[in-house]
This record gives sequence, structure tokens and C-alpha cells, in this order.
Amino acid sequence: MQIVYDYPLYRPPSEANSVIFQVTIGCSYNKCSFCNMYRTKKYVERQLDELKSEIDLVSVEQPWTRRIFLADGDALNLQTTVLLQILEYLYLKFNYLERVSCYAMPRNILEKKDTELQTLREAGLSMLYVGIESGNDLVLRKITKGASQRQIIHSCRKAKDNGFNLSCMIILGIGGRTYSTQHIIDTVKTVNEISPDYLAALTLNLEQGIYDEFMFKYSKQFEPLNDLELLKELHILINGINSKYPITFRANHASNVYSIGGTLPDDRENLLSLIHELTLNPGRLRDKRLRRF
Repeated sequence: MQIVYDYPLYRPPSEANSVIFQVTIGCSYNKCSFCNMYRTKKYVERQLDELKSEIDLVSVEQPWTRRIFLADGDALNLQTTVLLQILEYLYLKFNYLERVSCYAMPRNILEKKDTELQTLREAGLSMLYVGIESGNDLVLRKITKGASQRQIIHSCRKAKDNGFNLSCMIILGIGGRTYSTQHIIDTVKTVNEISPDYLAALTLNLEQGIYDEFMFKYSKQFEPLNDLELLKELHILINGINSKYPITFRANHASNVYSIGGTLPDDRENLLSLIHELTLNPGRLRDKRLRRF
């Protein structure tokens, strides 16, 4: 047997060396106007016997596996009993397994009882990746995120309270020029209330297949930010994060104008100094032709 992935296949940058199992295909929500990742797929939950066969195969070929990522975009949407069976089998077959992670929408987390989340965490699902995108309710509605600021905060706190490591993503420029200030200020407030373990800042870069839908749903002329305006949002974000716990911060996605990273608040001044230098020397920024979401 050979594993055949249902492409396109996505995973967070930090899961580059992880083994990936598609426990679901696509995304059960699939309405975020900025996201083109799963538009070619119909949401399907994989059969457990089929998954076990794939796990058997990979466990023989890659017995030293330490990290596993459960794709596609909606693994936490599975029934808790099914997820527990998958986790149990993974840890049975991979003797050196240290971490299993997956994407999680706010509603996925909110729909699980605390006892379910605790059981999943104890079974070895240790990290969740949650897209915040923006902390501003108007922007969240315009991009049809399917969650409000309070729901995002509540879901992320719920995940942390139940023992999960939390990695969150925000999107620079998603408020456009009109809502840039509200977007980034409310996003800073949201991040500070959540205090995630990891925070990634991506930059809006609409692919051709999603461009018209995004503009239609936005329901008002959207003016994209230029590079200097994106750097300004990044500056406000880094300057404003004041979490009670250290946050590992990255803005090194292919969509970003420049790759930066560090630990906040310890590296704040160095990062702000770098952003200032980039503002004065925009020729150092990544070529626009190389940026992709």
C-alpha cells in the first residue's frame, strides 16, 4: 500500500519535518473569503480502518517519527471518540512520538466539552493551530471568518486552560487601508488576552481563485496596503504585545515582506529596530513576485 494524499496539502511552517496524516479531507466550514486552501475539496472524514493501514505503513518506513500533524484543515471537527482511537493507534505504532498537532477552528474548540479536550490532551494531542486573522469584529464579518473576537478569545483560552500548546495566526493587511488601524489595534488586544505560546503574522496575498469572492464579500472597496503600511501594522503589533508569558513570534511566512522572528517581549526592541531599518531601506524587502499566501 502507498499513501496517496488528496492535494493540495497544507501544514504550518513549523510542521515541515512532521509526518502528515489526512484524517479529514478539506474543511467543514470552508467559507473564509481570504482562504483558497480547500475550495477544490468536499469535506470528508476518513475511515478509521483506512487510516490505520496508512499508519501501519509509515510506522515501518519511518519508525523514528517524533512529530505528526493531522490534516486537513478540520481534524478537531472529528468526534472525540474517533480522534481518541486515532491518537491511541499513533502512539501504539510510533514508539518515539513526542507531539501530535492539528489545525482547529474556534467553533471546533467551543463545541468540545472541557472533559473532551482534557481527554484528547491526555491522549497526546498536544498542540492546536488557531487562525485569529483579526481581532476586529467588523473585519471578521467582512472576511466571513465565522467567529467573533469574543468567541476567538474564549476558544483559545479554553484550549490553553485544558493544557494545549497554542499557536495562533494573524493576517497583516486584512483590514485594508480603511480598517487598518482598527484591525491591528484590536488584534493586539486579542493576542494579549489570549497569550498564545506561539504567534505567526502572515500577510494578506489574495490568490486569483479567491480574489473575486473576497472583494464581493467585503462589500466595500478594499484597498490593499503597500509595503510601508504593512510594516507599520507589524510595528504596532510587536510594540503592543504585552503578554504575561513569553510568546515565540514569527513573521517568516512566504507571504511576508521580510522574514523576522524572536521572543516577545525580550526581543521587542531589536525587532522594532529592524522594522525601522526596513522602512528606510525598502529595497531589502522580499520581491513581490516571490510572495504567496
